[in-house]
Amino acid sequence: MGTPEQNEQFLSIIEQHKGIIYKIANSFKKDEDDKKDLMQEIILQLWRSFASYDEKSKLSTWMYRVALNVAIASYRQEKRKKELITPMPDSIIAFADENDKGDKEYELSLLHQFISELKEFDRALMLLYLEEKSGKEMAEILGLSETNIRTKINRIKEQLKQRFSKINTQ
Repeated sequence: MGTPEQNEQFLSIIEQHKGIIYKIANSFKKDEDDKKDLMQEIILQLWRSFASYDEKSKLSTWMYRVALNVAIASYRQEKRKKELITPMPDSIIAFADENDKGDKEYELSLLHQFISELKEFDRALMLLYLEEKSGKEMAEILGLSETNIRTKINRIKEQLKQRFSKINTQ
């Protein structure tokens, strides 16, 4: 535990930037209890690394980096567990009625579904993109060059377009 001043400063930072934590948890977990668990783990890791925050990068950039690392590690751990369990075929799960095809809500839910099916790194990248982070900020958070970020985003966008076009031609 830190000093009372450090504790107060940390709680203030968490309160100011809780949207980052919520958005990442929401992107990586579907179940409410799992989201809460992930948010707690992110906050714990932020606390553990709070003393090492060096102010060279923006506070939000540091928080994204820590939170995304925790979320990706959690995703990988969950993926390993799921490999031991027989998965349910996708055909069993009904995502929406055919009547909803023109509905914006339906398209938005499809976008979220498609993004949730991306590899964890690509999902993290799209989360930052949808948050309208700059190429420079995304590069700093994810440890890549801006050129690499732009290339990856364009490839992911193309993937998503193809997925939508498949849905629209059915």
